[in-house]
Amino acid sequence: MISPSILGGNFSNTADCIKAIVASGADYAHFDVMDGHFVPEITFGVKMIENLRPLTDLIFDVHLMIEKPEETVKRYIDAGAGMVSVHAEATCHLWRTLTLIKDNGAEAGVAINPATPVSFIEPVLAIADYVLVMTVNPGWGGQSFIPQTVDKIRELDQRRKEDGYSYLIEADGGIGRGNIKMLYEAGLDIAVAGSAFFREDDKAGFIKDMLGDLR
Repeated sequence: MISPSILGGNFSNTADCIKAIVASGADYAHFDVMDGHFVPEITFGVKMIENLRPLTDLIFDVHLMIEKPEETVKRYIDAGAGMVSVHAEATCHLWRTLTLIKDNGAEAGVAINPATPVSFIEPVLAIADYVLVMTVNPGWGGQSFIPQTVDKIRELDQRRKEDGYSYLIEADGGIGRGNIKMLYEAGLDIAVAGSAFFREDDKAGFIKDMLGDLR
């Protein structure tokens, strides 16, 4: 599945960005929320998601790169998020936060930075709906893919097979035609594409190419 990130688009017209994602045939629309504390950059918040929600029924995949996400996750769900991922490094109440997301009707994801091992989130793998592996250091779009992060995707895939977990594996950062097949073979289920998606004139063709590489 492909989840284009609005971060790769032009914020002067976010409505057009969403319409382009919908028209491309993508599975989700990905939102990278940054607070200027957990990551250096600041992007947007609840209001933009709320304003864009009426434009489509596509699932909004909201990635919170923010400190203390437990304080605001419900607001993002109320605004229209169908999936919400929080960083394991950003809260000391990870189990509680994932449970809060699920209790409010959204899919709960746990995200980990490139330097964070899978073992760090072992206690919550049984309740997570998906695990988001950052394949770049979070904070900016357009970064180069970090090859070593593929090992974490393989490990997560192996663990769910061995332990009977049902979480999906998502990856975000530097993903495009050149590495999507490798990631799929490692166990990836959802690929986030930002800059690679929005720099394409034929965005539907890009989605078809990405999915075609998996056959």
